[in-house]
Amino acid sequence: MRIISGDFGGRKLVAVSGNNTRPTADKVKGSMFNMLGQFFAGGSALDLYAGTGALGIEAVSRGMAHATLVDKAYPAIQAIKQNVAATKAEDRFTVLKMPVDKAIKTLAEAGQQFDLILADPPYAKQEVMDQLAAFLAEDLLAPDGRVLLETGLDVDYPETIPGYTKLRHQTYGVAQVLILQRGDEA
Repeated sequence: MRIISGDFGGRKLVAVSGNNTRPTADKVKGSMFNMLGQFFAGGSALDLYAGTGALGIEAVSRGMAHATLVDKAYPAIQAIKQNVAATKAEDRFTVLKMPVDKAIKTLAEAGQQFDLILADPPYAKQEVMDQLAAFLAEDLLAPDGRVLLETGLDVDYPETIPGYTKLRHQTYGVAQVLILQRGDEA
C-alpha cells in the first residue's frame, strides 16, 4: 500500500493491524482519483472511515491544501498518524478519533466546508444515503463540492439522489465507486 501520485508519491503506508479494515487497492485508488480529475488546485478534503488515511493523504498529495481524516477505531488512528507523519507535512492534516455521524455534526458546528468528501464505509455498516443527506443538511459540502463513495455491491443507489448530480459510477470486483457533485438545488 502506497501513495500513488503527487507530492508524496511512492511513499509506503502502514496498514491497520487486524482484519477490521479493508484498504483500497492501489489500482482502484488510482482509478478513483483519475475519475476525480487526477490533480487538485487547493481546497479541503474530508476522509470518513479513513482506516489508514490513504484516500485523504492521496488527495493532499495530489494538490488539496488540507485533509481531515476521521475514524473511530484506535488502531486506525495510530496507523493514520504514522502515515501522516510519513508525509512530513503534518500541518496539512487534521486527525479526528470519533464516529462519522459525530464528526459530521462537530465539523458542521465549527462551520467547516469541504470541497471533496471521501467515504469508504465498512461494508457491513453502510448508511451512505443518510450521510449524503447530512452533508447537505449540515452544509458540510462546499458549492460544487464532490463526494466519492466506495461501497460494496450490496448498496443499491437510486437513479437520482436529491441534491446531487451523478458524475460517475464504476464497479471494481466486490466494490463500487460513485462520484457525485453537489447540485444547484442543494
